[in-house]
Amino acid sequence: MLLSFVLVSGRQCQPALSIEFLRYFKIKIMWRLNRVPHKVGRAGYNLEEFRVKRREQEKALRQARRDRQLVSKRLLVNEDEEQQEVTMDTCSDEKDVASLFHKLQHSGPEREAHLKSLSKSLRDPSAQLVFIKQENSIHMLVGFLTGPNTQFRLQSVRCLHELSHSPHPSVATTCLPATPYLLTYLSGQSTRFTVLCLYTLGNLCPDSDVVRGKLLAQGVIPALASCIENQKHNMAVVEAVCFTLSQLLQAKDAAVKIIPLVLASSLPLHLLAVLTTDQNFSVGPAIECAWCLHYLTSSGEDNQALLASGALLQCSSLLVSLGGAVAQGNKEEGLELLLCPLLRCVGNLLSSCAPDVADACLSDVGLVVALCALLQAYIKTRPALAREISWVLNNLTAQSNLFCSALMTFDLVPSLIQLLPFSQGINTMILRVLANVAHNKKDFCIQLAEIGLLSSLFATLKMAEREVVTLSLDILFMLLTSGSQVVEDFVRQGGISLLETLQYYSEGDVRRRAAYLLESRLLSSSSQFTGSCIPSS
Repeated sequence: MLLSFVLVSGRQCQPALSIEFLRYFKIKIMWRLNRVPHKVGRAGYNLEEFRVKRREQEKALRQARRDRQLVSKRLLVNEDEEQQEVTMDTCSDEKDVASLFHKLQHSGPEREAHLKSLSKSLRDPSAQLVFIKQENSIHMLVGFLTGPNTQFRLQSVRCLHELSHSPHPSVATTCLPATPYLLTYLSGQSTRFTVLCLYTLGNLCPDSDVVRGKLLAQGVIPALASCIENQKHNMAVVEAVCFTLSQLLQAKDAAVKIIPLVLASSLPLHLLAVLTTDQNFSVGPAIECAWCLHYLTSSGEDNQALLASGALLQCSSLLVSLGGAVAQGNKEEGLELLLCPLLRCVGNLLSSCAPDVADACLSDVGLVVALCALLQAYIKTRPALAREISWVLNNLTAQSNLFCSALMTFDLVPSLIQLLPFSQGINTMILRVLANVAHNKKDFCIQLAEIGLLSSLFATLKMAEREVVTLSLDILFMLLTSGSQVVEDFVRQGGISLLETLQYYSEGDVRRRAAYLLESRLLSSSSQFTGSCIPSS
């Protein structure tokens, strides 16, 4: 059975896994971009400890995005400010913010220093509220932003960036007068300035429908498309563009108001280009890009446009490359955070296309080998990721003779059978994959029984999960109808007593399936029949 991720009221669910919906929430996290070349670090007390803490926070954010719908905000902090943040308190009280505001209204040589102080003071949420209550405070920043002094422009956008990170939703609406200029500056040449504008826009998106509506009316989608096209070799800018786009795509009304605009633009092609494993490949931008593609493929919209753009081939090719690297022992930090959205893209695209189209797009069976390698690598350390992998493997083998045959040809089934004791939805998905193989050919059923699946079903039939037992009975039915030798082996191993136990002590579909097997096959040895699934009633 083909299964897909869908978005429901800002949440993600995977129907076949019966996973409880996770609470929709926001995480505010301090974010430092490692790839902005303009930053110059300075040695300082506990600076390395501060960097480690930042990396842990970044990892926690992306880790959370694997299993839940997550709207996040990110705060860019220059390395030359990190030392000060570690060694001194940067929070200012309300009088300091008001004082800086009044000082900035007067010209003088200290204006730049006052702007720097203001940007640091605005990291305090209470100071942010005080600032926006000052008359024409945002218009003052817009004046600096549009003025001729480059340092004033940089410091004013830093102030706006601090405000965009505010936990108070009202602050985002207050910043609206600056958004047209932030969009205009995306065509600038300074990486540092462009990245600041992008993350500021991305932070403003989640808090207000009004802000998103204004940004769409001001042309945020064409601006992002133009920015990534002009800066496609600048990975810091590419990552920031994808972050901002992902913030927009997570809106509740994205399927109606945003996704059609994105699909009609050049953005999908640029997103796919980021996933090319060439010399410019970088994990950070690829992660953000893959999340954007995931939101597009799971929106409920028709994925034919993405399929026509080669999305399935591009994403699967990267999965094959990553699977090969992991199989050789290369588990780069953050790699699993790329794998999750990438797997969901492939799984959703597979569920959107006909079997012959999937076989045509993925004529290389290396994807099956890569998925099995990834499954073995993460089954113990990342069970949630292993569940995602097995889900894609199910969608890949559903109704596909090519990939079912590949599992048998490359002797990958025994390793899958060994995973049946694992819970958390993994064994359910593995059983679906094995059912796909058994349903594909009668000869495969005989081979599956010979390599140990029949014996393993005795264990899964005793498990507490009803879905596991039901799927096991379906597979057992296909195995038993494949040949008399399988029936003899099953009876010899005590299969009849096990089915009788299920018949008498179970309910619903499990009882009906057990009774059907006993009456139609085991107790009437002269009866011959064929089929692919036990009737449910």
